Amino acid sequence: MPSPSVVVRPVEPAEHDAVAELLAGVYVAEGWASEQYAPELRDVAHRAAEADVLVAVADGRLLGSVTVATRGGRYAELAGPGEAVVRMLVVDPAARGRGAGGALMDACLELARAAGCRRVLLSTQREMAAAHHLYHRLGFVRTPEKDWSPEPGLQLLTYGLDLA
Repeated sequence: MPSPSVVVRPVEPAEHDAVAELLAGVYVAEGWASEQYAPELRDVAHRAAEADVLVAVADGRLLGSVTVATRGGRYAELAGPGEAVVRMLVVDPAARGRGAGGALMDACLELARAAGCRRVLLSTQREMAAAHHLYHRLGFVRTPEKDWSPEPGLQLLTYGLDLA
């Protein structure tokens, strides 16, 4: 349950740099991404032009971010017709436990429903146990037939959620 003070909304252009540094910083520092992938993580402006980039904020502070692609395109590599893809969920380590991750995911599901999507997909790494717990709590189920490897040595697990 998100804290009442956590607000999720679309990223503003003035926040692109902060989101970029949070995302790349956490993913690289925690071992989820290589330095070679960091420029992709930092390209918030490009993602925001092709998909919805959301932020969770509280008391004027950035707590986290997520990208959801509901219109196909580069950030929806797993999606078929009527499917949305959630990408690059991040919560500042200092803000974990405040409900920002759940609030961001709830907003992704709302956007997908509003866009007429019937299913939401996401990819995650085997070691991202806290994220898996959140996905299970929201009703996502493993879709091993869609597991994939974007680069040598990186195997991504996939999850899906059918929207009612």
